[in-house]
Amino acid sequence: MTEKFKILGRYIKDMSSETKDPETYIFVKDNISKYQLNININSKALKNKMVEVNTIMKFEDKEDNRLKSFFELNHATIIQVDENVQDKKELEKIIVCDTQIKIYPELEKSFLDLLHNSGYPNIKFEKKIDFERLYKQKSN
Repeated sequence: MTEKFKILGRYIKDMSSETKDPETYIFVKDNISKYQLNININSKALKNKMVEVNTIMKFEDKEDNRLKSFFELNHATIIQVDENVQDKKELEKIIVCDTQIKIYPELEKSFLDLLHNSGYPNIKFEKKIDFERLYKQKSN
């Protein structure tokens, strides 16, 4: 099977780590195992069959704690879609599944670097994201 898209470029569009004070840092360091990774993917059509794909990763505390840190990375990928791709479902799969599979190793490394450089060196993501499975679940 030939590739139906080509990555023209990728870059970190925005990155943020916020821990407001030492008390928050100590609390978060003790409770960061309860934080959850969330990914949001959106896209914007450009000209000449190009698409900007934004993959936003957030690592956040879903519990109602007063002391929280905030971690977010917005990774932009510019893709060019093959001329033969006309079907909307096929384009959606390219954006939310195929592109993500290609960029995820670099994206995960960038996000882990952010967390480690923010004072949380022991953070690891044990589970790898199965974009194929997530896409199929969303499609059904």
